[in-house]
Amino acid sequence: MNQMIHIVDDDTPFRAATARLLQLRGYVVAEYPSAENFLEHVGRTGEVGCVLLDVSLPGLSGPDLQMRLTKLGSLFPIIFLTGHGDVPMTVRAMRAGAEDVLTKPVSQQALVDSIERAFAHYEMQHAQQEWVRDARSRLEKLTPREREVFEFVVRGKFNKQTAHALGITERTIKAHRQRIFDKLGARTIADLVSLAERVGVLADAPATNRPHTEACC
Repeated sequence: MNQMIHIVDDDTPFRAATARLLQLRGYVVAEYPSAENFLEHVGRTGEVGCVLLDVSLPGLSGPDLQMRLTKLGSLFPIIFLTGHGDVPMTVRAMRAGAEDVLTKPVSQQALVDSIERAFAHYEMQHAQQEWVRDARSRLEKLTPREREVFEFVVRGKFNKQTAHALGITERTIKAHRQRIFDKLGARTIADLVSLAERVGVLADAPATNRPHTEACC
Protein backbone atom coordinates (compact mmCIF):
# COMPACT_ATOMS: atom_id res chain seq x y z
CA MET A 1 0.00 0.00 0.00
CA ASN A 2 1.43 3.39 -1.04
CA GLN A 3 2.03 5.89 1.75
CA MET A 4 0.10 9.15 1.73
CA ILE A 5 1.73 12.57 1.96
CA HIS A 6 -0.33 15.70 2.67
CA ILE A 7 1.45 18.91 1.62
CA VAL A 8 -0.04 21.97 3.32
CA ASP A 9 1.67 25.08 1.89
CA ASP A 10 0.41 28.29 0.29
CA ASP A 11 3.46 28.49 -2.02
CA THR A 12 1.96 26.89 -5.14
CA PRO A 13 5.24 26.37 -7.11
CA PHE A 14 6.96 24.83 -4.06
CA ARG A 15 3.94 22.64 -3.33
CA ALA A 16 3.75 21.39 -6.91
CA ALA A 17 7.50 20.71 -7.19
CA THR A 18 7.53 18.83 -3.89
CA ALA A 19 4.51 16.80 -4.93
CA ARG A 20 6.20 15.76 -8.21
CA LEU A 21 9.34 14.74 -6.35
CA LEU A 22 7.45 12.59 -3.87
CA GLN A 23 5.24 11.02 -6.52
CA LEU A 24 8.39 9.94 -8.35
CA ARG A 25 9.47 8.29 -5.10
CA GLY A 26 6.25 6.27 -5.03
CA TYR A 27 4.22 8.29 -2.55
CA VAL A 28 0.57 9.24 -3.00
CA VAL A 29 0.38 13.01 -2.62
CA ALA A 30 -2.42 15.47 -1.86
CA GLU A 31 -1.95 19.25 -1.89
CA TYR A 32 -3.66 21.93 0.19
CA PRO A 33 -3.18 25.71 0.01
CA SER A 34 -4.31 26.25 3.60
CA ALA A 35 -4.78 24.51 6.93
CA GLU A 36 -8.54 25.02 6.65
CA ASN A 37 -8.59 23.29 3.26
CA PHE A 38 -6.63 20.37 4.76
CA LEU A 39 -9.03 20.00 7.70
CA GLU A 40 -12.05 20.13 5.40
CA HIS A 41 -10.67 17.45 3.08
CA VAL A 42 -9.22 15.08 5.67
CA GLY A 43 -12.27 15.42 7.90
CA ARG A 44 -14.34 14.24 4.95
CA THR A 45 -12.09 11.42 3.68
CA GLY A 46 -10.17 10.34 6.79
CA GLU A 47 -7.01 9.73 4.75
CA VAL A 48 -4.15 9.12 7.18
CA GLY A 49 -0.66 10.17 6.15
CA CYS A 50 2.41 12.25 6.85
CA VAL A 51 1.81 16.01 6.83
CA LEU A 52 4.40 18.39 5.34
CA LEU A 53 3.25 21.58 6.99
CA ASP A 54 4.35 25.13 6.27
CA VAL A 55 4.81 27.17 9.44
CA SER A 56 3.46 30.46 8.04
CA LEU A 57 0.07 29.98 6.43
CA PRO A 58 -2.75 32.44 5.78
CA GLY A 59 -5.52 31.95 8.33
CA LEU A 60 -4.78 28.99 10.59
CA SER A 61 -0.98 28.74 10.98
CA GLY A 62 1.04 25.53 10.89
CA PRO A 63 1.50 25.38 14.68
CA ASP A 64 -2.21 26.15 15.13
CA LEU A 65 -3.08 23.22 12.87
CA GLN A 66 -0.72 21.00 14.85
CA MET A 67 -2.52 22.00 18.06
CA ARG A 68 -5.91 21.36 16.46
CA LEU A 69 -4.88 17.87 15.32
CA THR A 70 -3.47 17.07 18.75
CA LYS A 71 -6.78 18.00 20.39
CA LEU A 72 -8.55 15.72 17.92
CA GLY A 73 -6.31 12.84 18.99
CA SER A 74 -4.69 12.56 15.57
CA LEU A 75 -1.55 10.47 15.08
CA PHE A 76 -0.66 12.24 11.81
CA PRO A 77 3.15 12.56 11.76
CA ILE A 78 3.96 16.23 11.09
CA ILE A 79 7.08 17.60 9.44
CA PHE A 80 7.27 21.38 9.55
CA LEU A 81 8.71 23.36 6.66
CA THR A 82 9.93 26.88 7.34
CA GLY A 83 11.55 29.55 5.22
CA HIS A 84 13.95 30.55 7.98
CA GLY A 85 15.60 28.94 10.97
CA ASP A 86 13.68 29.73 14.15
CA VAL A 87 15.10 27.85 17.14
CA PRO A 88 12.31 28.71 19.65
CA MET A 89 9.63 27.70 17.14
CA THR A 90 11.50 24.47 16.39
CA VAL A 91 11.71 23.62 20.08
CA ARG A 92 7.99 24.31 20.57
CA ALA A 93 7.03 22.23 17.54
CA MET A 94 9.14 19.26 18.61
CA ARG A 95 7.83 19.41 22.17
CA ALA A 96 4.31 19.43 20.76
CA GLY A 97 5.03 16.21 18.88
CA ALA A 98 6.36 17.25 15.46
CA GLU A 99 8.58 14.65 13.81
CA ASP A 100 10.98 17.19 12.31
CA VAL A 101 11.45 20.83 11.32
CA LEU A 102 13.15 21.44 7.97
CA THR A 103 14.34 24.77 6.61
CA LYS A 104 13.60 25.63 2.98
CA PRO A 105 15.16 24.98 0.59
CA VAL A 106 15.47 21.37 1.78
CA SER A 107 17.43 18.76 -0.14
CA GLN A 108 15.50 15.90 -1.70
CA GLN A 109 17.31 13.28 0.34
CA ALA A 110 16.86 15.13 3.62
CA LEU A 111 13.13 15.42 2.92
CA VAL A 112 12.71 11.76 2.01
CA ASP A 113 14.79 10.62 4.99
CA SER A 114 12.65 12.71 7.32
CA ILE A 115 9.44 11.31 5.81
CA GLU A 116 10.67 7.73 6.19
CA ARG A 117 11.54 8.31 9.85
CA ALA A 118 8.12 9.88 10.39
CA PHE A 119 6.31 6.90 8.89
CA ALA A 120 8.42 4.45 10.92
CA HIS A 121 7.50 6.32 14.10
CA TYR A 122 3.84 6.43 13.09
CA GLU A 123 3.76 2.68 12.46
CA MET A 124 5.26 2.06 15.89
CA GLN A 125 2.73 4.38 17.58
CA HIS A 126 -0.15 2.84 15.63
CA ALA A 127 0.93 -0.70 16.60
CA GLN A 128 1.15 0.33 20.26
CA GLN A 129 -2.27 1.97 20.08
CA GLU A 130 -3.78 -1.16 18.52
CA TRP A 131 -2.16 -3.34 21.20
CA VAL A 132 -3.59 -1.19 24.00
CA ARG A 133 -7.03 -1.16 22.36
CA ASP A 134 -6.96 -4.96 22.11
CA ALA A 135 -5.77 -5.29 25.73
CA ARG A 136 -8.58 -3.06 26.97
CA SER A 137 -11.06 -5.11 24.97
CA ARG A 138 -9.79 -8.27 26.65
CA LEU A 139 -10.00 -6.63 30.08
CA GLU A 140 -13.65 -5.87 29.44
CA LYS A 141 -14.28 -9.63 29.24
CA LEU A 142 -13.43 -9.99 32.92
CA THR A 143 -16.30 -10.14 35.38
CA PRO A 144 -16.31 -7.49 38.15
CA ARG A 145 -14.90 -10.06 40.61
CA GLU A 146 -12.21 -11.18 38.15
CA ARG A 147 -11.23 -7.55 37.63
CA GLU A 148 -10.84 -7.15 41.40
CA VAL A 149 -8.66 -10.25 41.59
CA PHE A 150 -6.66 -9.08 38.56
CA GLU A 151 -5.81 -5.79 40.25
CA PHE A 152 -4.65 -7.59 43.39
CA VAL A 153 -2.52 -9.98 41.31
CA VAL A 154 -0.74 -7.28 39.30
CA ARG A 155 0.03 -5.40 42.51
CA GLY A 156 1.90 -8.44 43.81
CA LYS A 157 -0.64 -9.73 46.30
CA PHE A 158 -0.64 -13.42 47.22
CA ASN A 159 -3.74 -15.57 47.04
CA LYS A 160 -4.12 -15.54 50.83
CA GLN A 161 -3.96 -11.73 50.96
CA THR A 162 -6.45 -11.39 48.11
CA ALA A 163 -8.84 -13.93 49.61
CA HIS A 164 -8.76 -12.13 52.97
CA ALA A 165 -9.33 -8.72 51.36
CA LEU A 166 -12.26 -9.93 49.25
CA GLY A 167 -13.77 -12.26 51.85
CA ILE A 168 -13.60 -15.42 49.71
CA THR A 169 -11.56 -18.63 49.80
CA GLU A 170 -8.09 -19.12 48.34
CA ARG A 171 -9.50 -21.89 46.18
CA THR A 172 -11.95 -19.43 44.64
CA ILE A 173 -9.11 -16.95 44.09
CA LYS A 174 -7.14 -19.63 42.22
CA ALA A 175 -10.13 -20.36 40.01
CA HIS A 176 -10.57 -16.65 39.25
CA ARG A 177 -6.86 -16.31 38.46
CA GLN A 178 -6.97 -19.18 35.98
CA ARG A 179 -9.92 -17.62 34.17
CA ILE A 180 -8.08 -14.28 34.12
CA PHE A 181 -5.05 -15.88 32.48
CA ASP A 182 -7.28 -17.59 29.91
CA LYS A 183 -9.32 -14.49 29.04
CA LEU A 184 -6.29 -12.20 28.77
CA GLY A 185 -4.18 -14.70 26.85
CA ALA A 186 -1.41 -14.42 29.44
CA ARG A 187 1.05 -17.14 30.41
CA THR A 188 2.86 -15.54 33.34
CA ILE A 189 2.37 -12.95 36.06
CA ALA A 190 4.86 -10.79 34.15
CA ASP A 191 2.48 -10.84 31.15
CA LEU A 192 -0.35 -9.60 33.36
CA VAL A 193 1.82 -6.88 34.89
CA SER A 194 2.97 -5.70 31.45
CA LEU A 195 -0.64 -5.49 30.26
CA ALA A 196 -1.71 -3.64 33.40
CA GLU A 197 1.11 -1.11 33.06
CA ARG A 198 0.41 -0.42 29.41
CA VAL A 199 -3.31 0.18 29.88
CA GLY A 200 -2.76 2.32 32.97
CA VAL A 201 -4.08 -0.01 35.68
CA LEU A 202 -0.90 0.46 37.71
CA ALA A 203 -0.56 4.18 37.08
CA ASP A 204 -1.62 5.10 40.60
CA ALA A 205 -0.07 2.14 42.42
CA PRO A 206 2.18 3.21 45.35
CA ALA A 207 5.86 2.40 44.94
CA THR A 208 5.67 0.04 47.92
CA ASN A 209 3.08 -2.01 46.07
CA ARG A 210 5.07 -2.57 42.90
CA PRO A 211 4.30 -6.09 41.69
CA HIS A 212 6.66 -9.05 41.90
CA THR A 213 6.51 -12.27 39.96
CA GLU A 214 5.33 -14.87 42.42
CA ALA A 215 4.55 -18.33 41.12
CA CYS A 216 1.28 -18.56 39.28
CA CYS A 217 -1.75 -19.97 41.14
